Amino acid sequence: MRASRLLSVLLLLQAHGRMTAAQLAERLEVSVRTIYRDVESLHAAGIPLYGAAGHTGGYQLVDGWRTRLTGLTAEEADRLFLAGLPGPAGELGDGAVVAALQRKLHAALPPPLRERATLLQQRFHLDTPNWYADGDPSPHLAFTADAVWRQRRVEVRYRSWTGEVTRVLEPYGLVLKGGRWYVVAARTGRAEPATYRVNQIVALTPLDEGFDRPADFDLPAWWHAHVREFRARLHQDEATVRLSPGGRDRLREIANDVVVAAVDASAGPPDANGWTTAVLPIESLTHAHGELLRLGAEVEVLAPAQLRDRLAATASELARLYHGR
Repeated sequence: MRASRLLSVLLLLQAHGRMTAAQLAERLEVSVRTIYRDVESLHAAGIPLYGAAGHTGGYQLVDGWRTRLTGLTAEEADRLFLAGLPGPAGELGDGAVVAALQRKLHAALPPPLRERATLLQQRFHLDTPNWYADGDPSPHLAFTADAVWRQRRVEVRYRSWTGEVTRVLEPYGLVLKGGRWYVVAARTGRAEPATYRVNQIVALTPLDEGFDRPADFDLPAWWHAHVREFRARLHQDEATVRLSPGGRDRLREIANDVVVAAVDASAGPPDANGWTTAVLPIESLTHAHGELLRLGAEVEVLAPAQLRDRLAATASELARLYHGR
């Protein structure tokens, strides 16, 4: 966005002293003509910026002039990258800090950029939870974040698929995915980290024990690889189904992109009533049973027989339940 680029021009000149239009254009990945227009806009906004011609020329701020990003505390600076996420920042216990940071950043901007920032706040809003949830509240989220930040071990009682377990964890980082918080942590004595959903932590005890976070651990890269592996393991089987036109439209709303793409690729020509036969990947019989029930009578499972039988049994039970009254 242009307002962000104008601020970037100021910060680059403030950091490097003098830069040519070509250097600025290369750093900001825009054309030289765009830099010329940006400089004119900064001049019009009253920024004391001048240019010098020649081989050693370039743009430079008047000596002593600096952008006024003053009054930031160390805590506010640490949370700078959460400034656009007031909801998650609030869940982490940093809502007041982020609000104060936004006010200071807003006050420090030149008038044109301040007006632009106000418009952006009024016209764009990021709401991370999905439609059917109010976030991922957990009384242990702030304590987990503190342990991540200070590199301290924690003992947790965690609700897993097999029941409650107790673990001593070395938390490497927190990830917000689909409105849910996950902590990436290694168990004491094990090198490979794993993911734990924070709101499944039943009890948490901070330990007065530090740990050495691997210097080469890259949280975004590790998470992306984890997501790819998860998706690869997700669909280990498949089902052959018939879908009505309405069922196929509904499937696009409730299924993920992998399932939709597989159905589109395998769908045969529609029959006289518009129904199509396709193959869709499934995670398990139990999961597929629950998901396909959401399509009601707009889908018919042809195979596997176990899935077809489960759906038929559920349909019979529903019919008996409603017709028996």
